[in-house]
Amino acid sequence: MNKSFNELNLNSNIVEGLKLQGITSPTEVQELTIPKALENIDIIAESHTGSGKTLAYLCPIFQKINTEKKEMQAIILAPTHELVMQIDAQIKLLANNSNIDITSLTIMGEANIEKQIKRLKEGKPHIIVGSSGRVLDLIKKKKITAHTVKTIVMDEADSLLAKNKSIVIKDIIKSTMKDRQLMFFSASINPTSLEIAKSLVKDVEIIKSETNYVINPNISHMYITCEFRDRFETLRKFLAAESPERAIVFVNNSTELQNINEKLDYHKVKSTAIFGNASKEQRQRSIEAFRSGKFNILVSSDVSARGLDIPEVTHIINMDFPGNPDEYLHRAGRTARGTLSGSSICIGTKRDLEAIKAYQKAFKIKFKEMKLHKEKASIVKCPMIQESPVSVECKVKEIKKLGSHTMFIAEVVAINVDEKYIDNKGAFDITKCDLMAYANGNYLAMGKKLGKFGFSVKKKKKNKK
Repeated sequence: MNKSFNELNLNSNIVEGLKLQGITSPTEVQELTIPKALENIDIIAESHTGSGKTLAYLCPIFQKINTEKKEMQAIILAPTHELVMQIDAQIKLLANNSNIDITSLTIMGEANIEKQIKRLKEGKPHIIVGSSGRVLDLIKKKKITAHTVKTIVMDEADSLLAKNKSIVIKDIIKSTMKDRQLMFFSASINPTSLEIAKSLVKDVEIIKSETNYVINPNISHMYITCEFRDRFETLRKFLAAESPERAIVFVNNSTELQNINEKLDYHKVKSTAIFGNASKEQRQRSIEAFRSGKFNILVSSDVSARGLDIPEVTHIINMDFPGNPDEYLHRAGRTARGTLSGSSICIGTKRDLEAIKAYQKAFKIKFKEMKLHKEKASIVKCPMIQESPVSVECKVKEIKKLGSHTMFIAEVVAINVDEKYIDNKGAFDITKCDLMAYANGNYLAMGKKLGKFGFSVKKKKKNKK
């Protein structure tokens, strides 16, 4: 599949708007979905996270909206606040880049309903993006004009169509006209949710991209086994060894989540946290701080697994394993967005290996075991870590008490170095080690070469006049 957006019958304004985002060719799910959506066909689409599902339904919605009418024409439903805000941001970006006067409004259950009613009355947005419960409330209050809605999208449909939630979705659909279009999108749709979706439509196009797998093939899967009490220390050592550019650490329990975040902070690891019982403002601040790079570690519950799109995420770390394989899919999908690669690591006990087997069977993937091995040092009695690229053996010669601190003066008796740190002359190139120094409460980068032997006493050359 290698069609262009123009060949998918999208108008030139939308195509040019996509180009300004750096998007020049459709993904598989976009290529399969957009033509059918433009024909007003009901769609159930399954494609791995990061494959471009949001634009797969937004592009045809944009093309079908009549901008001359100031009325609500599309509703997009999502299960989390973060995903709602993300979809709305993409709508506004595409509208601006395409120079198309399409407006949108977010409707969430946590927000003040009276303020939302006022904004609906004043703005009359073309697209409503929101949570199903609050959207239904406003339809019943006749503040959302359901009879003008031509398209309803269920993003992360497997979550929205769960048994205890599907009745709300059904009520929303019943409130709209019979000729409106329904589109269901998810990384994975379980059989129960699929049957519910089918029951809501008459004729439907089922789209499943990349039929050989539902999980992004650019993700490598690994696991580390340890004792339960050693999980945090294993996490800390892993982060120190890997130095991930940006990682999400998943924890099921909110109390434990906050505890891990505090421990990381204590160990000078730049982390922030997001969890279900935090306010939407707190969650948004944490996500933006993570997105901007202020923190490179986000400790999270599953609240952020749905729809969080941060392309630079390089590692997903599971401190607790999701019981449902589909949830593992959504977690892992936070990395390797688009064509990028990423890693998903599970840290658990030997009892958790059954879950690993379930993930392998469900998604036809292979997990590689990561291990840290002890090895005998060449001189000192203390063991070394085999996987460590640089190990320095030292013998303490003097201990000085300095009030709040203690200084150890040691003699370096051996240096064990990975070959990648040895230059072509056989010398240890310390500039490749990304060294840091600590001084007066600050961590500083080291490693820039200033000169050779005798640099400290070397006289500067006088400039010739």
